[in-house]
Amino acid sequence: MLAIGLAAAGGHWTGAPWGLLGALCAGIVPAAYIERERRRGTWGDRHVVDRTQRAPIFLVILGSLAAGSALMLAGGAPRGIVLSMAALWAMTVVLLAVNTAWKISVDSAVCAAMVAQLAAVHTPWWLCAAPLAAAVCWSRVALGYHTVAQTAAGAALGAATVAVFAAG
Repeated sequence: MLAIGLAAAGGHWTGAPWGLLGALCAGIVPAAYIERERRRGTWGDRHVVDRTQRAPIFLVILGSLAAGSALMLAGGAPRGIVLSMAALWAMTVVLLAVNTAWKISVDSAVCAAMVAQLAAVHTPWWLCAAPLAAAVCWSRVALGYHTVAQTAAGAALGAATVAVFAAG
């Protein structure tokens, strides 16, 4: 998100605070919520393997992204970082909807979305990082948390969502 904020501001340092706000809202707040609930015993681990327990997490993510986006809009953030937040919000809505019936991989979606966003705002050379997204997908399957189909669907959703917003 820091790199996306910087790119959105044309490489100027003023994009850094917007990127940090994006990182806070998209990653740190949700991770802190998951960790707090894990410590309280709500979930067994940070992976929240049972998809029926994931809805509150998605709602926290959606609220955090919406709050961050509102602050960005009110503060005159560069268009690119606001679009990035909107793409993550839309992706999370779809993840929540799919998750009600099937356990799609959030990790795969987020990793593929970040690679696609970096390629969209910086340079297509960032697509060379796609093997990192594939490694995340492989690890989710190897650890037994997801099937190949669940990780492939997550990665496709992440990349597709960014493609839609990058065109806008």
